[in-house]
Amino acid sequence: MKASDVRYLVDAGPLIGWFSRRDQWHAWSTQALQAVDEVLWTSEAVFAEACYQLGGNTPEVAALVELADGGHLRLLAPFGLATGRLRTLLAKYPRMDVCDASLVMLSEMHPAAKIVTLDVRDFGIYRRFRNEALPLVCPR
Repeated sequence: MKASDVRYLVDAGPLIGWFSRRDQWHAWSTQALQAVDEVLWTSEAVFAEACYQLGGNTPEVAALVELADGGHLRLLAPFGLATGRLRTLLAKYPRMDVCDASLVMLSEMHPAAKIVTLDVRDFGIYRRFRNEALPLVCPR
């Protein structure tokens, strides 16, 4: 895989919204993610968070797992070689959690990728490469 192969990184919110009809962002998430006619990528941490939030062993979790199993959603593990960067990000942004940090780190590893998120408040503050705004796909 080349860095340029990763064009869309997905946060937990849109994944949850896509598979949960009860979610307030269901319509936006479904429209936004189905409009992407290529592989979606996320971190293992974000995938685990989405599964947890969707509610254990439910049909929604099964559908999300099937999406990954079918190759339309691929999982990346950014922490193995970059725990120092993780520590730096968490120290710089006290409200940042590990899932958000994983997407910022993946955005640095795959600079052409856009982050699909509902969390404009936090991702609008986070910076990659120390001072560069993150490219976001988010609700207006």
